[in-house]
Amino acid sequence: MKIKNSRSFIFLQEKPGYVVKNYFFYYLFRFAAALGQEIFYITFLPFTYWNFDPFVSRRLVGVWAIVMYLGQASKDIIKWPRPLSPPVVKLETRVDAEYGMPSTHAMAATAISFTFLVATMYRYKYSVALGLMASTVLSALVSLSRLYTGMHTVLDVICGILVTAVFMALTYPFWNIIDNFQLTSPLTPIIAIVIPFLMSYTYPALDHYSPTRGDTTIILGVASGCTIGFWMNYQYGRTYEPTGPLPFELPSITLEVVSLAIARFLVGIIVLVATRQVVKTFSLKALCAWFNVGEHDEEARKRLEIEVPYKFVTYSSIGFNATAVVPLLYQFLELL
Repeated sequence: MKIKNSRSFIFLQEKPGYVVKNYFFYYLFRFAAALGQEIFYITFLPFTYWNFDPFVSRRLVGVWAIVMYLGQASKDIIKWPRPLSPPVVKLETRVDAEYGMPSTHAMAATAISFTFLVATMYRYKYSVALGLMASTVLSALVSLSRLYTGMHTVLDVICGILVTAVFMALTYPFWNIIDNFQLTSPLTPIIAIVIPFLMSYTYPALDHYSPTRGDTTIILGVASGCTIGFWMNYQYGRTYEPTGPLPFELPSITLEVVSLAIARFLVGIIVLVATRQVVKTFSLKALCAWFNVGEHDEEARKRLEIEVPYKFVTYSSIGFNATAVVPLLYQFLELL
C-alpha cells in the first residue's frame, strides 16, 4: 500500500486480505494443495522408486509427465484466465501469472492416485476397495484445494479430472507395451532426449512470461532422465523389482524397514540436491557465456534459448541420478 505525504511516498506492507475462521479447513486444503506441487513430486516419486517398486514408478513417471504436458500446454492454448480477486481470495501467488483451464493440480492428483492404484491392484495383495477410496479421497482433496485457495473455477477442476480420466482409459491397454519398449529398445536413449527436449523448446509461446514453460521443461526433463535410467538399469540386469509369484505380499512395516527407507530417502535426496546445484550452476554458466549475458540477469534466464536448455539438462540429470546412480550408491553403502 502507498501513502503520499508532502515530501515523499511511504510504503507500508499490507496485511493479508482475508481472515481465517476455520483453521481445520485452512490447513487441510493448504496441505492438499502442496500435494500437487513440486515438493510432492520430488519426494513421493523417488521414494516410490527407492523403497517400493520400480515397476510402479515407471508407470507413475510416464503418465504424470504426459498428463502434465497436456495440461500445461492446454492452459497456454486456451488462455482462460484464473478467477478474479475479488470476489475470490487467492492464497497463492507464484502461479497467478498462469492461465487456469484446466487445473493441472487436479490432473496430476488424479493421474498419480489412480495410476498407483491401477499399477498395483493386480500386483499386490490388498483391498482394492480401500485403494479406490484412498485414490478418490486424495484426488478430491487436491482438486477441492484449488477452489479453496481461489486458483481455479469448478469448470477448471472438472475438465482437468475428465481429461486425465479419458487419457488413462485410452492408454491403459498399451502401458505394458510401452514399458517393454522403453526398457528394451536401443532407440530409447535417443527418443527420451530428443522428443522431450523438442516438446519443451516448441512449447506454445505467449505474449508475456509465464512459469508454465519452465515448469513443463522441468517435468519433461525429469521424465527424460528417469527413462534413460530405467533403460540402463534393465540393460545391466538391475531392475530392482521384487521377485516371486504374483501377486506379491505387501512388505511388513517394521522398525528395520522404516529405518532403511528413511536412510535410503535421505541419501537419495542429498544426491539429488547436490546434482541440482552442480548441474544448474555449470549449465547456466555455459549458456550465459555462450549468449554473452550475465549469470544473475533474471530476465536473461527467462529467454527461451537459456531457460529450456538449462532446466532440461538440470532436471534430466536429476532423473537419471535418481534411477541409475542412487541405487548403485545404495549397493555400495549396503542399503539394498
